[in-house]
Amino acid sequence: MIKNKIDFKLVNTAILVFTIYLIYQTKDFWFGIASTIFKIVFPFFIAFVMAYALYPLVRKLMDKKVPKALAIFIVVFVILLVLAVLISLITPLLIGQTRSLFDGIVTFLKELSINYNINFKDVQDTLSLSFNNILEKLGTYISNGAINVISVSLDYISKIFIIFALFVYFLSDMDKIREFLKEYLHMKSEKMFNYVKALDDEMVKYLSGFMKIVLISFFEYSIVYTIIGHPDAILLGGLAAFGNLIPYFGGIITNIIAAITSFVISPALFIKTCIVFMIFSAIDGYVINPLVYGKTNRVHPLIVISSVFIGGILFGIVGIVISLPLSILIIASIKYFKSDLIEIKEKRLKK
Repeated sequence: MIKNKIDFKLVNTAILVFTIYLIYQTKDFWFGIASTIFKIVFPFFIAFVMAYALYPLVRKLMDKKVPKALAIFIVVFVILLVLAVLISLITPLLIGQTRSLFDGIVTFLKELSINYNINFKDVQDTLSLSFNNILEKLGTYISNGAINVISVSLDYISKIFIIFALFVYFLSDMDKIREFLKEYLHMKSEKMFNYVKALDDEMVKYLSGFMKIVLISFFEYSIVYTIIGHPDAILLGGLAAFGNLIPYFGGIITNIIAAITSFVISPALFIKTCIVFMIFSAIDGYVINPLVYGKTNRVHPLIVISSVFIGGILFGIVGIVISLPLSILIIASIKYFKSDLIEIKEKRLKK
């Protein structure tokens, strides 16, 4: 006798497909909710990342017998002081050098057009329009080195204050947060605790090394380009420093910009610039970076380039910036669970 049976797998599949269809049809609604959640969570996330990145500095001060409150005050004060210096002194200079840099690139394209009969008119027009728009927007927000509060929206200012306040609270409670997570993970699983600890160690090493490299790059290239007489020295120093956010390509872009602007000024400066970035690129790659990062966080160039490419395609500039730390976390995860992966592979081979 044939019994009527319900195929639950088919029913579950149909429900899943119908659910996906409903979500797709109401995607605007869900995207709206996701966007709202993101706006709420984003300040907390940025503040936590800042506190997490700077907590090792507080910890070092505390290890030197500096009281916790004073250590936090010193770190926060230094950050505010650096921002104040950047805004009041360096920003006007950067604006002037940015205009000079843009003009140099446009002039370079014009000379190529004349000397080699190549039509760069559309490119020149696009660059000129883009540069003027950027400078116009910068001029709207910045005047004589100070932020023009009238031009900045109240919403933007409030977010900055919220992020900064959250950053201070997270920084002051970071030891408690870490201790809570430590106890929680210990209760759940010793293996998971060791795994999170391994990731934390890698990130602390990366962030510590990255901040050192940023400072070294800024002073290194600003001083060197000033010595050889490059008019955009401080701007190029800033580009070299923050170019570290984009592994490999950031330095290449900075060197190309330096070469183009120096070529427009004089052949002698162009030669000096080429010598500078060839010598100091080698010094950075083979001396400074290994000394700062040591034997940790060493990632194969092919992996870094691939992760930058994939991150850029998936998430744009944000994906490019986070590609290296994500690569470090993935590699650390693979190394940690390597024994488990080998065991699984052996079991499959036995079958």
